[in-house]
Amino acid sequence: MTKAFTMKLNQIQPSQLYISSEKLTQVMKSFDLLKPESLEPIPVLKLGNQIIFTDGHTRAFAAFLRGLSEVRVFWDEDELGLEEYAICVEWCKKEGIGTIADLKNRVVSPDEYEALWLKRYEKMQQDLKAAQNKR
Repeated sequence: MTKAFTMKLNQIQPSQLYISSEKLTQVMKSFDLLKPESLEPIPVLKLGNQIIFTDGHTRAFAAFLRGLSEVRVFWDEDELGLEEYAICVEWCKKEGIGTIADLKNRVVSPDEYEALWLKRYEKMQQDLKAAQNKR
């Protein structure tokens, strides 16, 4: 794994619109407030002039709920899916999601998470693949 470093939560743009309540409950149970370093580093990527979360939104949100202002992150070196991340970030911005704190009213049941986020994300991937096949 690439070397971890610390970043302020409010300086990282989410690329996800919702948090699964079930997953959040699991993460909160395993989160040790006395040892913030027990939280696995979260992957980030520079997209344009912004740093974005590529994964780990639930862990980042749990850190926010526990009152942490910073988390350990690492550079995600997988350059696949940059177009997908750009679309997801655009969706977030249109919905007023600029920091992990903006997801506070977007914690949904697992069924809602699948319907609202996973299916939308999968459709976007299919649409991109179809568009690439036409090129």
